[in-house]
Amino acid sequence: MASELIETLRHLLGDTPEAAPIADVPSWWARHQRASEGRSTPVGRAFAGGFAADRLGYAFASGYTEALASLVPVLQGHRAALCATEAAGGHPRAIETTLTRDGDQWRLSGAKSFVTLAEHAEELLVVASLGLDDHERNRLRLVRVPASRQGVELVAVPPPAFVPEVPHAKLVLNAVLVSDAEILAGDGYDDYLKPFRTVEDLHVAAAAIGYLARLAHVHELGAPLLGQLAELAVSVFSLALGDPSDAAVHVALGGAWARLGGLVEGLDVDALDEATQRRMERDRPVFEVAGKARARRLEVAWNRLGHFVG
Repeated sequence: MASELIETLRHLLGDTPEAAPIADVPSWWARHQRASEGRSTPVGRAFAGGFAADRLGYAFASGYTEALASLVPVLQGHRAALCATEAAGGHPRAIETTLTRDGDQWRLSGAKSFVTLAEHAEELLVVASLGLDDHERNRLRLVRVPASRQGVELVAVPPPAFVPEVPHAKLVLNAVLVSDAEILAGDGYDDYLKPFRTVEDLHVAAAAIGYLARLAHVHELGAPLLGQLAELAVSVFSLALGDPSDAAVHVALGGAWARLGGLVEGLDVDALDEATQRRMERDRPVFEVAGKARARRLEVAWNRLGHFVG
């Protein structure tokens, strides 16, 4: 993977970003596919997608998409959405969507309250419960369902105050028919939902670095900023190839995330054109989403490494 890392650095440091604005989500997807062509790793594609994006929202979409492809590799090149959060949240205990036997197949029923890019997705990755085990813990599975299947209903929700270009929806599952082959192997929480938080942070960070590199080129923000971004890109690229459950990866990601936040806060927004400046000031809060959960994961990681923090 060293060759792709070097190619990524050369791309961020030396290439000219595509100038045309992105009109909508389908246009973003077409550009993301062009930008990521020939790159063998999800994180490499996330960097390229961010560099090609004309705003932070579409960079986030590229990072999110490639995080899913990292988690479930068969999704590469597919439009997908993770469906986990319910009315009571995303904790395993909060999952009430059910997966029940119906002859030689299954039925998926329930509702998800907030699904990113759902209306754009071809594939839905639904976290569902098989019921409680002997220790009263929710037995979760991840189910891959075509968004067009009968019984799948998507209801758009109002856009958030930041990155409003990225749509969200509620998902209602009305006894959706599912085959054995569409239930992914492994535990829905330990093997998918839990590591996704780390995987998503890494790939969103990669896309954000790519987008900041684009700004540095387009607005002539200077070689020092590009050098700092290249240094950070090496860390994020390497971490994305590691085990997302490893405490050392979590600690290093915490450092990289803090460094990225510092670069975003220190960005010379006065050097940007008016429209880009407005969007950057509006969209910066995206880096604070799930901040408490991120801080908790970092604390747990330090504790696992024997360095207790509180």
